[in-house]
Amino acid sequence: MTQQEAPSFAIEKLYVKDLSLEVPSAPEIYLERESPEVNIQLQTAMKGLGDGAFEVTLTVTVTAKLAEKTVFLVEVGQAGIFRIKNVPEDNLEPILSIACPNILFPYARELVSDSITRAGFAPVLLQPVNFEALYAARAQQQQAAALATESVAEGTPTIQ
Repeated sequence: MTQQEAPSFAIEKLYVKDLSLEVPSAPEIYLERESPEVNIQLQTAMKGLGDGAFEVTLTVTVTAKLAEKTVFLVEVGQAGIFRIKNVPEDNLEPILSIACPNILFPYARELVSDSITRAGFAPVLLQPVNFEALYAARAQQQQAAALATESVAEGTPTIQ
């Protein structure tokens, strides 16, 4: 393979795309002594930018509640522009769904923890995430949904 044909992967830019912090029950919530229930959600989004460049955004949403009161809500969108060239189409989605979020996660984790601390609460430390397992589970769900749709379509009577 020549230099031009060799697969390549490069990080062009890492940046905070979105950052939101809400403490809707302040200041009364700071007088509470109970520990809130914390819910964490992850989401990834990918967008082609042309010439082998892709933007990948990892969105982390952390919601803390005490009964029905929202203690705090933090949403972080950590993004990156990645240049991927000469990679077979079959390998592109796993790179964008596994490798890129793995690069973005430590930055999002730090931003979540720092934002919550600056809001006056104990930091929430996100546990490591296995993006490969998440990708495999999503692929399995999509395959099961496709099979279900296919079997429903085969069983649908046609009207003539």
